[in-house]
Amino acid sequence: MDSAILLISCPDRKGIVKEIASFIADNGGNILHFDQHIDSQKGIFFARVEWDITDFRFRGGDIEEAFKPIAERFSMNYSLHFGGELQRVAVFVSRQEHCFYDLMQRFRSGELKGDVKLVVSNHPDLKPIADFFGVPYYYIPKTKENKREAEEKELALLEEYGIDTIILARYMQILSREFVDRFRNRIINIHHSFLPAFPGAKPYHRAYERGVKIIGATSHYVTEILDEGPIIEQDIIRVSHRDSLEDFIRKGKDIERIVLARAVKWHLERKVLVYDNKTVVFD
Repeated sequence: MDSAILLISCPDRKGIVKEIASFIADNGGNILHFDQHIDSQKGIFFARVEWDITDFRFRGGDIEEAFKPIAERFSMNYSLHFGGELQRVAVFVSRQEHCFYDLMQRFRSGELKGDVKLVVSNHPDLKPIADFFGVPYYYIPKTKENKREAEEKELALLEEYGIDTIILARYMQILSREFVDRFRNRIINIHHSFLPAFPGAKPYHRAYERGVKIIGATSHYVTEILDEGPIIEQDIIRVSHRDSLEDFIRKGKDIERIVLARAVKWHLERKVLVYDNKTVVFD
């Protein structure tokens, strides 16, 4: 179905929903989804509105121009998207394959609506998976000494392919502020829940030794501060004294796959709004 999507945030006041709904109905649209949320502490209104534009009076960029008077009246921050658009995706990987393979399967099946254009890695190990799915694989080694040069190569590739969204599928490298600024709120990361209690190498080993009872994962947008970006999704799975270290690692990988896939799905479907280092997710 041919549809338009508006993502909106603005100061909360009376009449916002009525004006949006009237704009759509009066111009021949049919509302498919209207999700809203109000941050009552800060007085901010959020909405995701999707409507059928088959018989809509305006087309393409004319919709934004026609909506502008309403947006100005309510001091809205907004963006307009279309349901048939597929974001162009780059996947960054290192050596761990579980999230990468899971994502590629979901893209191939159509569960994730996006167009994976390339894979970038600082190791050659996962090239066979990219080859299996028919996606170009770029091996760009990265060290402290060549980090700037490597990032310049990565950014050139991302520009060449016109990338909209980057997924870090267990990419074990820290991105520079300059890199992040180029793709603000468009880089999605996944990590386990053992931070900050068990940072560094072998967190599962130390969690196992401490006898933790839950394992979780967090998916978030990347910022210049490591692992402190706006959180999109989190979940947990229980473990017990009956679980071995291998069980811990297996369950951890399982929950990472699920959480990352959910976050990517909502982002690609234009269901995430970012504000104050938080997110509103219209799931």
